[in-house]
Amino acid sequence: MHPTIQKFHDYVLADNHDDVPSLMAEDITFQPPTYWATWNGRDAVGAVLGHVGAVFQDFEYRRVMGSDNDWALEFQCKVDGLDCVGVDLITLNEDGLMQHFEVVMRPYKTIGALREAMNARVMKDPAFLKHKSALS
Repeated sequence: MHPTIQKFHDYVLADNHDDVPSLMAEDITFQPPTYWATWNGRDAVGAVLGHVGAVFQDFEYRRVMGSDNDWALEFQCKVDGLDCVGVDLITLNEDGLMQHFEVVMRPYKTIGALREAMNARVMKDPAFLKHKSALS
């Protein structure tokens, strides 16, 4: 496994979301499962993922697949008591940092619960709101 992917895997499972941005390229792009939009930049993506880590419950990785710069990390968790399965699709840049990060999830009902939980959290977080303009 690529060292960046291993560190990301370890940080997430240790609930250490503060160190995740150190694994990201400055101009990382992030596509969330809850809407069709892209977050741009290390600070904005770090803020989003920090809140996601607080919303997901009983999170665990089921499989890690990939090689070179393209990786898929399959996970399962709960959101507001609802079961979820998803995949983190991560592309690393030439420096080994996360350049593109996309999350796909199912079922639909859980994605709706995630959207509601995230909106409730981030709209009360002044540190997050400064990144709202990063949404394109």
